[in-house]
Amino acid sequence: MASNWVKMSYMSVQKLQTIRCYCQQLPKLSNSQVRQKRNELYDIEKTRQAALITRVEKIAVEHKGPPEDCTLVMNKGLSTPYNCAMHIQELLMTRSVLALVNGEPWDLHRPLLEDCELRFLHFEEDYPTHCNKAFWRSGSFILGYIFERAFKDNYYVELCSFPPPVVESGSFVYDLTFNIPGWTPNRNEMACLSRIGSRLAFDKKRAFERLEVDASLALKMFEDNRFKSRQIPIMAAKSKTGSTVTLYRMADHIDISKGPMIASTHLLGRYQIAAFHEIKSPDLGKLIRVQGLATPKVLQGHAWTFDFLLQRAKNINPAPLPTLQSHQKHPPDLETVEMAS
Repeated sequence: MASNWVKMSYMSVQKLQTIRCYCQQLPKLSNSQVRQKRNELYDIEKTRQAALITRVEKIAVEHKGPPEDCTLVMNKGLSTPYNCAMHIQELLMTRSVLALVNGEPWDLHRPLLEDCELRFLHFEEDYPTHCNKAFWRSGSFILGYIFERAFKDNYYVELCSFPPPVVESGSFVYDLTFNIPGWTPNRNEMACLSRIGSRLAFDKKRAFERLEVDASLALKMFEDNRFKSRQIPIMAAKSKTGSTVTLYRMADHIDISKGPMIASTHLLGRYQIAAFHEIKSPDLGKLIRVQGLATPKVLQGHAWTFDFLLQRAKNINPAPLPTLQSHQKHPPDLETVEMAS
């Protein structure tokens, strides 16, 4: 009898220690506090990197394409493709989605680093593959923006990752978790969530801003996210430097992605959250796969067409489950598992 009591007491102590350990791992900050902390760290690092440019060097940018080929003299590490567009034609500023810099897809607001050939891309290209992928990737990014603010500070949301964009899948994706047991959004709630994203196209022009940071800073910024804090060392090890992570900021939302993203949210047309699906990652546990659909503003079709595509977007997206790279035999390319893309 005594031995059973001792055994039960020992099990109770173990259970209590487990609960304490779990409680210690819970986020100490609210959604808004985490967002504020990330932005403060981002601004400090952005200012630090800008201060490293002590002398302005000039580069030659050879623009190819309409309205005419030309050569621009711009500032190395400061001038962006968007700045180049300001010197050429207003249409390039408003309709361009991405740039091609020496043949590489390039964010419109990403500084140019060397003499280069520059082309501007838009949605009505004959082969808009780069634009479509950037648009889908940005749609996933915006899903993260929506869910980190939709519940205010009532429920803590942890974004896990979004897979590389596959336009043919019919939907873009973000895998995440929130502690609302048994909640399945109804039609009105889905519409309210979608409006947070769709308003971005009309309220203000929100540019996507890119910043490469050291992994140690990224870990500090995302220390309140148990998924990204495990993913960051893997992503950094696969970067060109072996120690950096690429961040994007839109409004006050910061996330990790290899990019590129679209120029700004003014390119958005219709934006709709299509479905929620429960999934289970072998490494990261139970998650919610949120799926969305959007169309560019310049490619508006009939409402019936969008509704037809929306029904297709509700089918569970076959993108790979998020998992830690080191555990995969044949892992997908990191757009961050995009462990965040």
